[in-house]
Amino acid sequence: LPGAGVRARSARGFRTAAGAVVDGKVGACKGAEVPESKKGVDGQVRSFEEIPHTGRNSWVNLLRFWREDRFRHLHKHMERTFNSLGPIYREHVGTQSSVNIMLPSDISELFRSEGLHPRRMTLQPWATHRETRQHGKGVFLKNGEEWRADRLLLNKEVMMSEAVRRFIPLLDEVAQDFCHMMQTKVEREGRGERGKRSLTINPSPDLFRFALEASCHVLYGERIGLFSSSPSLESQKFIWAVERMLATTPPLLYLPHRLLLHLGAPLWTQHASAWDHIFTHGEDPEGVPAAVTLPECPGLIKANITELMAGAVDTTAVPLQFALFELGRNPEVQQRVRQQVQESWAQAGGDPQKALQEAPLLKGTIRETLRLYPVGTTVQRYPVKDIVLQNYHIPAGTMVQACLYPLGRSAEVFEDPLRFDPGRWGKSREEGQRGGGTGFRSLAFGFGARQCVGRRIAENEMQLLLMHILLGFDLSVPSSEDIKTMCTLILMPETPPKITFTKL
Repeated sequence: LPGAGVRARSARGFRTAAGAVVDGKVGACKGAEVPESKKGVDGQVRSFEEIPHTGRNSWVNLLRFWREDRFRHLHKHMERTFNSLGPIYREHVGTQSSVNIMLPSDISELFRSEGLHPRRMTLQPWATHRETRQHGKGVFLKNGEEWRADRLLLNKEVMMSEAVRRFIPLLDEVAQDFCHMMQTKVEREGRGERGKRSLTINPSPDLFRFALEASCHVLYGERIGLFSSSPSLESQKFIWAVERMLATTPPLLYLPHRLLLHLGAPLWTQHASAWDHIFTHGEDPEGVPAAVTLPECPGLIKANITELMAGAVDTTAVPLQFALFELGRNPEVQQRVRQQVQESWAQAGGDPQKALQEAPLLKGTIRETLRLYPVGTTVQRYPVKDIVLQNYHIPAGTMVQACLYPLGRSAEVFEDPLRFDPGRWGKSREEGQRGGGTGFRSLAFGFGARQCVGRRIAENEMQLLLMHILLGFDLSVPSSEDIKTMCTLILMPETPPKITFTKL
């Protein structure tokens, strides 16, 4: 990336045991079967207590997080800590304790130990809201056999190929309408000769409206008119509620939220009020969702539709901001993707699914954007058996986090990691990648049976919008300086980038 401000990690032998060992003697772990390649130079596995850590007192660590604003820059904190301690470390902050990893080979080992009912970190503030308001929980908050039964039902509705064929035309309709709206805006407000006008704007508000419009069209089978000249205030309130919910979640994860609930703390009140508004929006006026049709499970529909709606706006609108920015500041890459898109669209005869299949660089653009700017910065699992990572014993039931921001920018894993290169995801290129653990480099949607249930909707929604934008506009940026990023519950720009749209 031009002028990239993130230091690429040098090759320091991250595939071997971490070089730092914190106060403890080398010792074997009882009962742990260790692959020969995982054993240390003394032939023994080191104990859990010897894993490098960021401090033993969780409440002191929490105060440090608050004082140094680490919640807001959690992704940078993780990257710095890996650079300092090596490819594995422990962290105990407030009520949360985790082992953090970043190499594909270790993530692959974690995947093999996730079991039949994979668990990720429960967002307890969300669960507490459902319990106190007596709302049902969707698959995001469920575990065990209850989770598996519901997830298998939902997979048929939003993950399988038949479901994809059903909702792609709906997403394509919204994407084309977005571009028609942009064409009108550029022609009306832009500069230059008629037919070749340019307009520099912050597209963030329009992208949020696109994401909400697309989600409603798929989940409820209806349009809500967000591309009109005066979009509804209620829809804007929904977007604000989602942003408030995401912003208040991280600090509540590390605090005794039931105590905050009892005390009526402002942080909890804001969080609960945001969810209350989201749930009121989750009511379909017609009562018949378009994509998720499970008539025998009305409670399941309400819970999952609400979670899908809450998770479908920011998590697509924000990556689209990053994608437009990277295409704008990498014109040669943009032209290669556009050329492939133009050819595939011409050959597809108006079939959007066929057009996407013949333009793999579109999918590569999304994967490359999410490599550099992962919308969720970690993927968590609790192994069902004892495992060994980086020659350290990890007991069953420990929360292990795969940290995606350091992973995506690691020179141990990616060649020239700060360069925006959608072509790196082609099959021939992927086979030559570094770091072991083939298949565990692109994890923005998670992995395994518990990957994001809305993945197919999000992937196709983002690809279709980029396809129509590239067919209609040349993109450029007034500034190619790196975007400063921050964490709420998701990674997002501190200030949304401005993009120049020029009609082709």
